[in-house]
Amino acid sequence: MPKRGKKYQEARKLVESNKQYDVNEAIELVKKTATAKFDETIEAHIKLGVDSRHADQQVRGAIVLPHGTGKTAKVLVFAKGDKATAAEKAGADYVGAEDMVSKIQNENWFDFDVVVATPDMMGVVGRLGRVLGPKGLMPNPKSGTVTFDVEKAVNEIKAGKVEYRLDKTNIIHVPVGKASFEESKLTENFRTLMEAILKAKPSAAKGQYLRSVTLTSTMGPGIKVSPAKITE
Repeated sequence: MPKRGKKYQEARKLVESNKQYDVNEAIELVKKTATAKFDETIEAHIKLGVDSRHADQQVRGAIVLPHGTGKTAKVLVFAKGDKATAAEKAGADYVGAEDMVSKIQNENWFDFDVVVATPDMMGVVGRLGRVLGPKGLMPNPKSGTVTFDVEKAVNEIKAGKVEYRLDKTNIIHVPVGKASFEESKLTENFRTLMEAILKAKPSAAKGQYLRSVTLTSTMGPGIKVSPAKITE
């Protein structure tokens, strides 16, 4: 383990390592332990009692956080004609078709956070599967990023829509705001996310669904949230 700085060590002292905090305590602590010179991102890490290797135990979706993430996502839209115009009007950062595919393939260009595509463009976007897939950027109907309603998709992403999905270790990592947010706003964002994840519980999931929930800031220590208290 790399040696942590003095600020981290000080922040770590405020957190009881074996304690599971209730939501309000955890939010208060995660703000207190975010002591970097920049506005740290607050992230939730949620370990689920499912096996992501099985299709019927996948947990994936998207939710608009009531107070956004504190960061405006850059959106790339694959569309043509009227839909391309609608995407531009809605405020998409980049709009294109085959030209964008070449740019990504030839220039290793990734100056965007979310990719939206109209269904008729998925054949074109499919050529980028190998590069977009591992980065979690491939458009998907479940997260509302494969749609003809590009205007709605762009507006929601700009408003603070986040996607949640399991990684290979059955953990979901999602930003819930910035350290500068008021506690009430972080709490509301966090609860909105947790409600969506609880609703998305697959019927094939057995045993305890919420295994562990941790809140962290970019540079701060992890703070465990009691799964039992999230559902209260």
